[in-house]
Amino acid sequence: MMLHVGENPDREGLLKTPQRVKKAYEFIFGGYKEDPEEILNSALFTSSNDEMVLLKDIEFYSTCEHHLLPIIGRVHVAYIPNGKVVGLSKIPRVVNVFARRMQIQEQLTEQIADAIMNTIKPKGVAVVVQARHMCMEMRGVEKINSTTTSSALRGLFKKDEKTRSEFFSLINSPNGSRY
Repeated sequence: MMLHVGENPDREGLLKTPQRVKKAYEFIFGGYKEDPEEILNSALFTSSNDEMVLLKDIEFYSTCEHHLLPIIGRVHVAYIPNGKVVGLSKIPRVVNVFARRMQIQEQLTEQIADAIMNTIKPKGVAVVVQARHMCMEMRGVEKINSTTTSSALRGLFKKDEKTRSEFFSLINSPNGSRY
């Protein structure tokens, strides 16, 4: 690759680059080695709560499977418990599992929703992903700061307009003060 772009792989600054890239890729693509179902099941608790649980602004990065360039964004995830709740940190961990794979945004969105729906079996799941794609910013159309939004709705979020509206209202509201 270095030779192809016109670089000298024997140059001092590049001598250890292949090893550094290998190590970086092992971390960046670590999602292939993790099981989202195992993560969710590790902190599943009985609960009488039947109201929406929302995790907003979960930051992530992924890699475009077409160009191997970064996708950088935020994920909003909500679910309505059905006798079980999951430890709050497990949802961002599931986001990371799927994000740390070569991806397209649409598939990432679906995978997060399906993993939560199939594992904790809530009454509904909603996932919205908003991201910038470096394959559009650094090359191609070169449109800096354009954002792509994708959603996946399951159960009550798909069937019930009031539930869906509440979710979108909450994710679009200002954050207010942070603690």
